[in-house]
Amino acid sequence: MVKLSRSVEAISEEIVMTLHKGVEDDQLGQYYRRTMAIADRLGKSLSFKDVMEMLQRIHDGEFGQLGVPVNIIDCDANPFIPDGWKVEEHRYGGPFKWDTAQVQLFLAEGQQNGKTMDGNRLRKDLAGKPVLNANVLDYLLANPHLIPEEWKGKTIFFWGTVYRDSDGYLCVRCLRWNGDRWDWDYHWLGYGWLDDNLAALRAS
Repeated sequence: MVKLSRSVEAISEEIVMTLHKGVEDDQLGQYYRRTMAIADRLGKSLSFKDVMEMLQRIHDGEFGQLGVPVNIIDCDANPFIPDGWKVEEHRYGGPFKWDTAQVQLFLAEGQQNGKTMDGNRLRKDLAGKPVLNANVLDYLLANPHLIPEEWKGKTIFFWGTVYRDSDGYLCVRCLRWNGDRWDWDYHWLGYGWLDDNLAALRAS
């Protein structure tokens, strides 16, 4: 897979050099970053055969036959686990078709009006709610163009997956804009949760 990724990178560089006279620099940059992201996902969440077939159809000018992309997230898959971490709880949720209209950003009463809420208590409050798991977080990180612009400035937690970090503390991963790109972070349950620590739920 490393050799394959390097091969894709080499081909991409050749294409960039060839197209440089007819395409704007920012467009070339976007193309190159997307190509590298695809190469990194080959054999993981993307099928090499499917990618090559799609590229061939694009090459042949069959844009109209590609159809509208449907972003289905497998919430029944095992979640990504950072090095040294363990999964304490993972709520399976079946296939989830990404649509921002189907996502609710929830704030518990104990977090409102400047109040701070203990994370363990918040976890209990969310126990009966349709929280999204970390599979959605990682899908969005792999497809940042799907993330709404209005989410910038918010910290969005995916309580469907609770981890235990390398030091033994329970934590939940979150999505945030770091000023340059979308990234993930985490917060310990034993700490206070503020009014900007929103939980991502499936909208009812």
